[in-house]
Amino acid sequence: MISLKNQLVLTYALFICLAVLTLGVLINIIGSRLFSGYARSNIRVRSEEIVNSVMDHYDPFTKSFDVGVLEAMGMFFVHQGYIVSIEDTKGNIIWDARSCDMQECVSVLNRIAERMEGGHRLSGGIQNQIYPLNYMETPVGQISIDTYGPFFYSESESHFLTTLNQFLLAAGIFFTVISVFISIFLASVLAMPILSAASAARAIAGGRFSVRIPDRYGIRELHELSRSVNDLAAELENGERWQKRLTSDIAHELRTPLTTLQGNVEAMIDGVWEPTPERLGSCHEEIIRLGKLVEDLNTLSILERENLVLQKKDFDLAILLEHAAEQFRQAAAEKGIVIKTEFFDSAGEVLTGTAGDLPVKAPIYADYDRLMQVLINLLSNAVKYTDQGSITIKLSPVAGANGKGENGEPEIHATGPAWELTVKDTGIGIPAEELPHIFERFYRSDKSRNRSSGGAGIGLTIAAAIVAAHGGSITVSSDQGSTFRVLL
Repeated sequence: MISLKNQLVLTYALFICLAVLTLGVLINIIGSRLFSGYARSNIRVRSEEIVNSVMDHYDPFTKSFDVGVLEAMGMFFVHQGYIVSIEDTKGNIIWDARSCDMQECVSVLNRIAERMEGGHRLSGGIQNQIYPLNYMETPVGQISIDTYGPFFYSESESHFLTTLNQFLLAAGIFFTVISVFISIFLASVLAMPILSAASAARAIAGGRFSVRIPDRYGIRELHELSRSVNDLAAELENGERWQKRLTSDIAHELRTPLTTLQGNVEAMIDGVWEPTPERLGSCHEEIIRLGKLVEDLNTLSILERENLVLQKKDFDLAILLEHAAEQFRQAAAEKGIVIKTEFFDSAGEVLTGTAGDLPVKAPIYADYDRLMQVLINLLSNAVKYTDQGSITIKLSPVAGANGKGENGEPEIHATGPAWELTVKDTGIGIPAEELPHIFERFYRSDKSRNRSSGGAGIGLTIAAAIVAAHGGSITVSSDQGSTFRVLL
């Protein structure tokens, strides 16, 4: 299996090579076409110049050409690749390059043919062009010019094209080599973070959750990759820590009642104690405590499987709050704590009296038992962590959130958050650094595990999940005590 780095190198290198090759071929083709057009035009222009040069040495008085000058000019043209022959109007040869120096003419044409066919791989042959010679529009003869055709390059032009092709070849090789090095560099830049992520993932899979990838990449995708792996490792590390804490907490919560039960039952079996109602009642309390812990764990398991089924119905939220508060009034009174309830109607007026006697109800469509569980968890924590002062339960409508019925009363089936429930205590509060984690599974702000304040740290997690299942939200703040706000 080919590695990502090698695949990237091969891909980049092949792409650059193809690009350079394509560019070189295109430049060569276009350059050749342009230069061949230039050569054809140059031959035509040069032939016309030869005709004009010959006519410049025509004497109209003697009606003849200066043969000596023609010979010198003709041999000059031969060395440039133009074989000239001049005739008069009667067809008599005035001057012919071949007759003058046949060997030189053949040699020049052979060199041109070798240059074109060997150096530029362009085959051709001798082509002849005949131009009339006129003086003042009077014919005085004609000139025949033989050249290598359809076109040919001079030595300087051929040298320029050869140098250009060599330059393109060298540039192609140079850029190909550079592209390979760039490809290796880019592949390393892209592959190393992926290899680091893979190595970190294997380490995480092996249980080394403390592994982190250095986040020093300027590329957004690589930054996201390293951050995602680091976040995953952090979450797994936190999860492992919470799991260990849960195991320790549950072991403690199970050990205490089981030890009490074991001691009482063994003492009664051995006859040390008599099975009095008080001792049996103590055993029963420990059994209830075990049952509550098991029930909380079962509820958390249901919530984590995301299959919590709500049994919704219409009821008065104020009555639920009053019933929940009533369950904790005696326990609060024993600690010198007062539980107060404040209910507000849609106009903001304070409602007094017992829930059953309230003139305006707080209608809601929800799961009564699940919301009761939320209130019990919140009030249980409030009583547990408050040694003096009060606990205030406040219920008020959220402005503009709930609809109105025909008689002006709040509609029961409101679609958005309609009621805000607040549980505020004057207890020890929650440290600011603990607030972001207070609803996390198995998290305990109070690290102590004594019998009075111990717990598995899942009560608030269950409460948050139940509220979320109703489409609401729960938040917490801590300033001279703790305040939990629930929107339903």
